[in-house]
Amino acid sequence: MTQPETLRWVGQTDGHLELLDQTCLPTQVVEIECLTVQEVWEAIRVLRVRGAPAIGIAAAYGVCLSLRPILETDPDSPQRWQSAMELAIKACDHLATSRPTAVNLFWALQRMRDAITEIQSTTTACGSSRDLAQRLLREACTIHEEDRQQCASIGRHGAQLLDDLPAGSGFLTHCNAGALATGGDGTALAVLYALAAQGKRPHVFADETRPLLQGARLTMWELAQRNIDATLLCDSMAAQVMREGRVRAVITGADRITNGGDTANKIGTYGLAVLARAHSLPFYIAAPTSTFDLTLDSGDDIPIEQRPAAEITTSFGCRTAPEKAQVYNPAFDVTPAELITAIITERGIIQPVTRESVSQLVAD
Repeated sequence: MTQPETLRWVGQTDGHLELLDQTCLPTQVVEIECLTVQEVWEAIRVLRVRGAPAIGIAAAYGVCLSLRPILETDPDSPQRWQSAMELAIKACDHLATSRPTAVNLFWALQRMRDAITEIQSTTTACGSSRDLAQRLLREACTIHEEDRQQCASIGRHGAQLLDDLPAGSGFLTHCNAGALATGGDGTALAVLYALAAQGKRPHVFADETRPLLQGARLTMWELAQRNIDATLLCDSMAAQVMREGRVRAVITGADRITNGGDTANKIGTYGLAVLARAHSLPFYIAAPTSTFDLTLDSGDDIPIEQRPAAEITTSFGCRTAPEKAQVYNPAFDVTPAELITAIITERGIIQPVTRESVSQLVAD
């Protein structure tokens, strides 16, 4: 079975964004159309599209949608030029409010703002909304294609790093860091796909990833599409499979990485890093360089999204806690750099994970 695309742009400048609705997986494969900025914002907010690279790409396409009203009425009018600029900038600002932790979202939106600034500075007279729409769509498509290529590079570098492990080795992963989370083959899962392509037959142990079960619903579904051997675990079982010697390494994705290597990822990742250290197992992060936030010195500075209490108390519509139960529901936690064996990027491997090694590989 061929896995549907996570997201794609359909048509020309007056086209639309199509998303694989991940809230319906694994029982239904549903694709939705986004025709407005607000529909993209909602899709990001409620996790119809998720994963740091994927929400950045979706947001970039969302900016393109901001010009649809003008393109449908008077796309070549110089008088609508300024209005088109204002709509695009307003879309960037609004989409930035959808989720706070994944820095790829803000990185992609800054790319779109830079494109707006570029066309403003290079257009000597009043341009047209069509000109702006073409420039924005070109930038969004470039962001999408770059991510596809970065995923492939992450897979290659990761497979080289893990080349000395025997065929059939077990790898534990958390949440979903595959094609569903990116514009390509993923980050952490791209490494495992690359190993599989080399005949290494990796066996994946996937944490269910409470409370929204991205590991159970998404990673297990995605691995089945690729015919990768996989075993689903409750989150609390990770220590036991490590103790039993079934896991040779832990590998996850990331949503934001500081200039020193502290890494925010789905809640539960920090605990896995502690367990990996206790069992003398390597703990790897796989992420593109766009996930690094070099303005932050410490993981304590990463904004952590707080999700609704109902995600825990009424999991998938079934009440699992008393109605007045107090709930703490951070979507992410931070793994300190000293617990990370290496970070796998599209540019190469960061090892050891220090401020100096991050700067050497990531800083332009």
